[in-house]
Amino acid sequence: MTVQVDVLRDCTEETIPNDAAIKEWIVSAVAAASNITRAEVAVRIVDAADSRRLNRDYRNRDKPTNVLSFPAGTVAVPAGTVAGMPATEPLPLGDIVVCAEVVAAEALQYDVPVADRWGHMLVHGTLHLLGFDHIEKDDAAAMELLETRILTARGVTDPYGEQVQNC
Repeated sequence: MTVQVDVLRDCTEETIPNDAAIKEWIVSAVAAASNITRAEVAVRIVDAADSRRLNRDYRNRDKPTNVLSFPAGTVAVPAGTVAGMPATEPLPLGDIVVCAEVVAAEALQYDVPVADRWGHMLVHGTLHLLGFDHIEKDDAAAMELLETRILTARGVTDPYGEQVQNC
């Protein structure tokens, strides 16, 4: 599997994982949730002011949030393709925006390692790029189960067993 992950750091919070760790989380989510073998994802790490602005502009919520996902388009997850894209080209999944300040604060609030909280948000954001959501109860349960499977496979405690919120 080849997943190109471009990371743009617009803040300098010291708890931000390195690019390799960010990529590992995204690859784990893509591998567990699809049969896509070549993909592209952009990750932008922002401060609370940028997160608030984006959350307000795109979700009508005037507060910073932990993670936002901007899918590049509709992904046919079972086929792992998008109409018109050659199979040899990486599939552009979209952009993930993570607020470093919110993730760090949530790690303290939920008493979890900040690296684990980062992993959860990166997996969560990637699943949104792949078409998963948590609007309906059944969809939320399926997404949480998949998140938990991905996270626990990498040594992270089940975030939903502790009633940790993610969005």
